[in-house]
Amino acid sequence: MTDTDPRPANAPAKQASRPPTGKEYLESLQDGREIWIYGKRVKDVTTDPCFRNSAQSVARLYDALHAPESKDILTCPTDTGNGGYTHAFFRAPKTREDLAHARDAIEYWQRMVYGWMGRTPDYKASFTGVFGANPDHFAPFADTARNWYARAQNEVLFLNHAIVNPPVDRNRPVDEVEDVFVHAVKETDAGIVVRGAKVVATGSALTQANFCASNRGTLRKREYALAFFAPMDTPGVKLICRHSYELAAAATGSPFDYPLSSRLDENDAVLVFDNAFIPWENVFFYGDVEKSDKLMQNARTTGRVVIQAFTRLKVKLDFIIGLVMKASRIAGTHEMRTNQVLIGELIMYRNVIKGLTDAMIAHPDELHGDYITFNETYGMTLRGLGPHIYTRMRDIVQKVSSSSLIYLNSNSVDFQNEELRPYLDVYLRGSDGITAEERSKTMKLLWDSVSSEFGARHELYERNYLGGHEDVLMGPLFRALANGDAKRFADLTEQCMDEYDINGWKMPGFYNGDDIRVFGR
Repeated sequence: MTDTDPRPANAPAKQASRPPTGKEYLESLQDGREIWIYGKRVKDVTTDPCFRNSAQSVARLYDALHAPESKDILTCPTDTGNGGYTHAFFRAPKTREDLAHARDAIEYWQRMVYGWMGRTPDYKASFTGVFGANPDHFAPFADTARNWYARAQNEVLFLNHAIVNPPVDRNRPVDEVEDVFVHAVKETDAGIVVRGAKVVATGSALTQANFCASNRGTLRKREYALAFFAPMDTPGVKLICRHSYELAAAATGSPFDYPLSSRLDENDAVLVFDNAFIPWENVFFYGDVEKSDKLMQNARTTGRVVIQAFTRLKVKLDFIIGLVMKASRIAGTHEMRTNQVLIGELIMYRNVIKGLTDAMIAHPDELHGDYITFNETYGMTLRGLGPHIYTRMRDIVQKVSSSSLIYLNSNSVDFQNEELRPYLDVYLRGSDGITAEERSKTMKLLWDSVSSEFGARHELYERNYLGGHEDVLMGPLFRALANGDAKRFADLTEQCMDEYDINGWKMPGFYNGDDIRVFGR
């Protein structure tokens, strides 16, 4: 165990006037953070082969905030008084134009990573934007919300979260699993000391701080009711990472073989707090077991979370559709009715997402004061549809591509072998003059998308990251009960049933059929 860190509360956040560049972002990760993988502590995530290309992918996003061709799309003036500019999704919106600008900024970043990075820096702005619109929701820690809203906006912080308890003893009350679940072990005038673990800290090795909160469930002890941000360099904060797809891609292949795995791997990890000190100015909630279960649910983050997630998924589907259409042409199956039907189904799903995200902007919900948010009813709908759409997409890709997905040479070096190359050029070529090299390049990209370890992990992510399979489907019901839609549905049914009874129609003008009835005459 590490010793409790008695250091004073953190200094006030700096008032940056512009977002960091990619270089500055990478430098911010060189802070001595404790990252473990393959039995070793990582010295520098920006140069370690398990993480370095993914770090570069994020750095490119930060550079785009400054590039002349993308700055106006991506950024807007801050509202924090620092006179600077920020990513448009980091500022709490007040108009439909604000919502549209934020969505366009999200989409621009996602097109740079083809929809394959779910935890880009704007992901957690779905939470921090609410902090700015309604900080009093977190009273008596409202100042924490205000300060982190300003910090996140001024510095375009790359934040993440880990809020799920590890899958251990979930049949027991939380406080009976004190050796695993996060809780405070000490309170001081300066803050709290926490111990325990959270999952799944996706991409956290490359972030600047992690948000940790009590997960849903009945709590009996106040030390388990908590929510806070922990900078990644906090003593006692550790990440235990899964296998690196980026490393495996480089060690056994090349960018040609694994074009996604090798640069877009958001490593999932276990986030451990080993007597980590959290100053009060980083605490959003503590000690109230009655409010804990509803704190984040009632923070009204759903619309913002969903717009980021499904703007990304739309881009991902754009990419997949283009790729599977090319694969079908290469195989000479693009005019087969079966494949046209399946690709049309994919395009239909893409259009449903586009239409609902547009509707989330066109019909915003009021939030607090002058602030608005993306329509939560349509957001709940997308949240429920997403897992089905993604699993169906993967099924369609495998049906359209069939054995073409596996009918591939082993590695890009095969094309550099003079003895083997002539056979590849003949037997692995595509249709209509498409070379073996072009066919292999296309199909390896498709394999990495849906069938590699990276691709399979993405289905697991898309099915679960917004909640359990039951939660995402119950959401629309609870939303309808809360906003009056369920009553309107019931009223429409009752209206119909009030128009007749056992004696016939109760409305004028309709015939009961007494003159032609076979029974009861």
